Amino acid sequence: MQLDFRNINTLWSSVIVETLSRLGLTTAVICPGSRSTPLTLAFARHPHIETIPILDERSAAFFALGIAKRTHLPTALICTSGTAGANFYPAVIEAKESQVPLLIFTGDRPPELRNCHAGQTIDQVKLYSNYCRWYTELSLPSLDIKMLSYLRQTIITAWDHTLVPYRGVVHLNCPFREPLAPIVTPEINTLSSTINFDVFFTNIYQGDKKILVKYDLSNYLEYWLSQSKGIIIAGVFNTNNPDLYCKQIFSLSKLLKYPILAEALCPLRNYAQDFPNLINTYDILLRNDKLADELRPDVVIQIGEFPTSKQLRGWVEDSKVEYFVIDNRPDNLNPLHNNTHYIRANIHDLDMEYEPNKLAENLDISYLVRWKTDNDIIDQKIIAYFESEEELLEAKISFILSKKLPEKTPIFIANSMPVRYAEFFWMPNERQLMPYFNRGANGIEGTLSTALGIAYQGKSSVLLTGDLALLHDTNGWLINKHFQGHLTIILINNNGGGIFEMLPIAQEDSFFEEYFATPQNVDFSQLCTTYNVEHILIKNWTQLEQLLSPLPSTGIRVLELKTDRKRDALWLQNNLAKLSKN
Repeated sequence: MQLDFRNINTLWSSVIVETLSRLGLTTAVICPGSRSTPLTLAFARHPHIETIPILDERSAAFFALGIAKRTHLPTALICTSGTAGANFYPAVIEAKESQVPLLIFTGDRPPELRNCHAGQTIDQVKLYSNYCRWYTELSLPSLDIKMLSYLRQTIITAWDHTLVPYRGVVHLNCPFREPLAPIVTPEINTLSSTINFDVFFTNIYQGDKKILVKYDLSNYLEYWLSQSKGIIIAGVFNTNNPDLYCKQIFSLSKLLKYPILAEALCPLRNYAQDFPNLINTYDILLRNDKLADELRPDVVIQIGEFPTSKQLRGWVEDSKVEYFVIDNRPDNLNPLHNNTHYIRANIHDLDMEYEPNKLAENLDISYLVRWKTDNDIIDQKIIAYFESEEELLEAKISFILSKKLPEKTPIFIANSMPVRYAEFFWMPNERQLMPYFNRGANGIEGTLSTALGIAYQGKSSVLLTGDLALLHDTNGWLINKHFQGHLTIILINNNGGGIFEMLPIAQEDSFFEEYFATPQNVDFSQLCTTYNVEHILIKNWTQLEQLLSPLPSTGIRVLELKTDRKRDALWLQNNLAKLSKN
């Protein structure tokens, strides 16, 4: 037991940290500052919690987000008072929108130092508004046993709210009076002998309190089995059990004889050996108006959030189908706003034990066969295109990664064009690769820091990013001296925002480059030297493939591919149309 009896603040903070340790917290990310000193020391002294100091609060928050994405357990995040906590805000938004458990502690001034222009003081009450699942301001530290009991139970409640009924952000604002340093004060000299702290900390529950109940799908299955033209859309999903996730969706598809339209940002494309009904080229296929019309479904079952594809979105919206969404959140997860039936359950918890009736045994599979046949034709075209392509095209990078990365590699795919190229060209494989992403708010901030958090103490990992997303978060490299693990950063340097080349604004020649593409003309080799990061300029595909397998076990490196933004945009526009033709 790690309790610090030097003064009121040290004891109060050590009760917080000891409670969290017993609940199962293993990692805390700490930003420097004065008002959070008691918390910082309590976390840093605890033998069972790893503490990682990071200077930049925004980078720290995304790094914590990355750790929590990988572990699916709360990561603690600590900062001082004032604007420090405001720098957590982008990561808080992402964590809320993508169900990531973060437990935030912001140090604060006591009430008498607020609203009187005391230094480094802002209004921190409900700082993150509705982006938190739960918020509270802790009482000022006290030695009263009832108040210490209140503190213990409040921390337990906060932990529960990060996990149940679904994961999210909890914010605890923590006011402290002086002394902030661990100065010995006389008022608590006898406290350790008057309170039995062994009893005080007994029966603190460790782990996730979720009660697992299998969700009965039988009523829905009866209806779905009566509809021969149905599809399953496996959308953006960060699962903590990819094997079970894939098994559940495969079982549903096998029972219903529905094709699975699998987004690249879910595990399914990387478990292709088990999924004969997998469709990966839906975005390309639906660009063929004739096929799109012939393949219109009567039923759509969406799992997770809707995929990135605008093509799919428009097609589903125009089809006027019976729409079902399987997700345990109470949110509206259908941006199409059609008539939607919600099954409020986690895909992992669905009961797939179902005895099909004679109708099910004699299902018409012609619709499924048509999807698979057309998908196979486009896959073969993609393979033929890229196996003969020697230029450094951005489109080919996702194709290569899906075929060459070592088995079970975690890969973080940045927003803007990387996620779209992945949706187009990430090929089905048997490598059990694990995709990660920040698709809650779809921003580019925190890209590097999140990827470093995912790679920290995990398997050797990969980040696929453009130049602007990387430049937006170069402070993430400040973690370098504390970083444990390996991250390979595949940098697509097209000197600007490639996604804007795909939009109508690209025709506005007089404003486009300066205000939208925003080229930065950065020498990344020099930038990497500044942060002591290895840099390699990729000159051909063979060189890239050789550097991908095996991946190093330690360190951070950048593999930079210089591409032509306008040429890539034109190539994509021309070839998506060609690939969709019969």
